[in-house]
Amino acid sequence: MHGTLPRAVVAGSSGFIGSAVVEALEADGYTVVRIGRHAATTWTDADAVDAAVDGADLVVNLAGKSVDCRYTDRNRGEILRSRVATTRALAAAVSRASRPPRLWVNASTATIYRHETVRANTEQRGILGAGFSVDVARAWEEAFFADELPGTRRVALRMAIVIGPGPAMAMLLRLARWGLGGPQIDGPLIPHRRYRGIGDRPTGDRAAWHRTRGRQRFSWVHLDDVVGVLRFVRDHEDIAGIVNVASPLASDNRTLMRELRSVTGMPIGLPAWRWMLEPAMWLLRTEPELVLKSRWAAPEVLLESGYRFRRTDLGAALRAASAEIRRGPERPRRSGRS
Repeated sequence: MHGTLPRAVVAGSSGFIGSAVVEALEADGYTVVRIGRHAATTWTDADAVDAAVDGADLVVNLAGKSVDCRYTDRNRGEILRSRVATTRALAAAVSRASRPPRLWVNASTATIYRHETVRANTEQRGILGAGFSVDVARAWEEAFFADELPGTRRVALRMAIVIGPGPAMAMLLRLARWGLGGPQIDGPLIPHRRYRGIGDRPTGDRAAWHRTRGRQRFSWVHLDDVVGVLRFVRDHEDIAGIVNVASPLASDNRTLMRELRSVTGMPIGLPAWRWMLEPAMWLLRTEPELVLKSRWAAPEVLLESGYRFRRTDLGAALRAASAEIRRGPERPRRSGRS
């Protein structure tokens, strides 16, 4: 049907990560079949999903509602459902395939690890956390690895916060431009249950706070390395299971905000205590967890396998992403091979 061209299936191709992945795979010579709510192949058409997956060389699943929102009950449910349901649908398609894909790469998140300030979480020595975001990640990965699929190698990418023209970067730039580009400082909060656990085995009941004084760790990865890691995993058949996708040089919140002030040209940045962040994040329709949790993940599997990160300087990565945001969508990104 597609001639001799290799075929890749990308679910969740409309987001900023998915768009970059599609562009890179097409540059590598793949015919790309997109699955999504508004794609030619939709989740409601199981036969079309089966046809896309059967005989594909590569499946990449990035589908899921953005976490850049307020954690209302409705949004919480959809964040979980959209990840688990789409992963299960792909698993069913792979199990039914007469020629199952050789590789299936599924998105996950480094947020699955606990708030950490002492040592980095690696794939082997990482400690999982508790609460809503962790429960979502755990359920997502359990759905991914649940079934026996002997013909398909599976890799879950636990991605740190992705620096690029996406929602996390846009939110951080807005905070800096508003003069809130100082460190974000956790503190006592009005009790709420937005971060309570979810799913079949919910963990955590209340939002916790930590006395990090703006020194919470900030694990990040540039979009170029997300694409680079996908290609690397594709080409290294010995890699399977959990893979942390994070720059080997994790930063901290104070450094992040100082670099953002430099990027935006804002000479001042007021420290933002939680009581200031709560109304600001309400206005932005997102959650303070993004900047207050100490996220520290290390890419042990990738480094031991020989992957070389293209972007390890946080300031340079932020400037590149800001420049891309200013260029807008009409200017395509360059997606050279790693």
